[in-house]
Amino acid sequence: MYKTHTCGELRATHEGQSVVLAGWVHRQRDHGGVTFIDLRDRYGVIQIVGDPAIPDASPIQHARQEWVLQVSGVVHRRPGGAENPNLATGEIEIHAQKVEVLNQAKPLPFLINKDEDIDENVRLKYRYLDLRREKMQKNLILRHKVIKFIRDYLSDRGFLEVETPMLFKTTPEGARDYLVPSRLQPGNFYALPQSPQQLKQLLMVAGVDRYFQIARCLRDEDLRGDRQPEFTQLDLEMSFVERDDVLSIVEGLFTSMVKEILPEKRLLSSPWPLLTHAEAVQRYGSDKPDLRFGMELYNLSEIFAKSEFRVFQMALQSGGVIKCIIVPGCAEYTRKEVDDLTEFAKEQGAKGLATLALTAEGVKGTAQKFIKPDEVAAIQQLTGAKTGDLVLFVADSKAVAHKTLSALRLLFRDRLKLADPNMLAFAWVVDFPMFEYNEEDKKWDAAHHPFTMPKMEDLPKFETDPASILSDAYDMVLNGYETASGSIRIHRSDIQQKVFQLLGLKDEEIQAKFGHLIEAFQFGAPPHGGMAPGIDRLVMLFADEPNIREVIAFPKNQAGRDVMADAPSPASEKQLRELQIKLDLKEEKK
Repeated sequence: MYKTHTCGELRATHEGQSVVLAGWVHRQRDHGGVTFIDLRDRYGVIQIVGDPAIPDASPIQHARQEWVLQVSGVVHRRPGGAENPNLATGEIEIHAQKVEVLNQAKPLPFLINKDEDIDENVRLKYRYLDLRREKMQKNLILRHKVIKFIRDYLSDRGFLEVETPMLFKTTPEGARDYLVPSRLQPGNFYALPQSPQQLKQLLMVAGVDRYFQIARCLRDEDLRGDRQPEFTQLDLEMSFVERDDVLSIVEGLFTSMVKEILPEKRLLSSPWPLLTHAEAVQRYGSDKPDLRFGMELYNLSEIFAKSEFRVFQMALQSGGVIKCIIVPGCAEYTRKEVDDLTEFAKEQGAKGLATLALTAEGVKGTAQKFIKPDEVAAIQQLTGAKTGDLVLFVADSKAVAHKTLSALRLLFRDRLKLADPNMLAFAWVVDFPMFEYNEEDKKWDAAHHPFTMPKMEDLPKFETDPASILSDAYDMVLNGYETASGSIRIHRSDIQQKVFQLLGLKDEEIQAKFGHLIEAFQFGAPPHGGMAPGIDRLVMLFADEPNIREVIAFPKNQAGRDVMADAPSPASEKQLRELQIKLDLKEEKK
């Protein structure tokens, strides 16, 4: 056998035992002829001592970092004072009797045994080496624990894990599909699933009742730190449920998970806070608020209803708002710091940023000469602002004011370290708008997806006021991220047809793209609903990582490339001929 124990399991209680270990050379040190190496595997690190007087152990003297060794030896206690309290195996060492080199390693592109700053594209090119690092191993183990907990928890509650196809029909669901050409059906294409949305609803029609899947999803969309072209979600669907039944299952799942596998973390509250979409946006400027700290948005429109300040007047006259946040302890910001904040606000789309600094010497700031003393007093009474605080105003449309102040709120969260990194502020956001008007295309789009059930009381508004229709959709948010979306689904063909028509789809297009779903609803579809927590994003937050690439074994880079395998890559002429595909690549004009 290659090993009798792992590198992380031996302790002082094993003293005197003969053992066989196998792993990688983590560190190597030569102390006057005696060679010490730290041998590493997934389970830990242990010190090996190689005595030059033992011929069979002599290969240890030539071993270098990341060489693969098999070591036979005896467990000894370390000499007094030589123990390493930072290692679980730090009380002992292995005196090598035989060392065999199983494989050598050429010089490394970066060090495995140091948590140094390494260019990400280098890490991704040599991902198999990057994954040997302790931090990355911990992330993979955490991800495994999260998925195992999900499977156990839901299985114990009557859910069936059902796999759905990776090759399906291309349908408009929000993002671009990845298309797969069919060799057997020339000119036709499969699509890789953006999510198993239609299929899980069809499973409810099939009577599965409680379904889940650790589902792979693929979307051809622009990338960012919390997004990948392929990602993993917990897909979950239930029959004969209302919204709160779904929320109860998911809240129970993650509350129990945190207690079991993340004991160092703590929940903001249990049960979780529940906000309507309108309330979340009004209070935090975002439908995915970070609730670990305050700094809520305040509406000052009434206070400044009669203001002579032209900027405020224009905002209100055009149907906009005047809102602010209070930044604690920042009244002494310099002019340059205020100018930088103003530029940041403009980057969010605001026309500008007004400031009011409440100092011991009096009121200062860019808005000082435009705001009257009684207005200052009213602001303080409404917001609780005190001496030493900085008031930041945005006077603009509601959308711009909310976006700008939300971004400023998060900027100061990080700058002032207002959020406890060990707190998990789960919350629910419910009652989303059903539709959003697309100004560019002059049509209505689904705010969530077109299979979401509208509030039944809003059905009469389809012909009169689509903008005010609310949906039975809900999001799970965590520390400023949307970590899951879900909804009660449409289960009636007449309502589904009505939604598709409002979205501008013609009857023949509905039949061609969604006929299978419409027909299924006519065979006794039960009321059903579910949601889809994003596993990558959740593990990223649990692991305190800055992006989801850190918790995915083999991710794409920010340009959507696999730099390790150099993909995507051209197909051969033979492959293209088999698929009856002819490329028409246009060279970019210089």
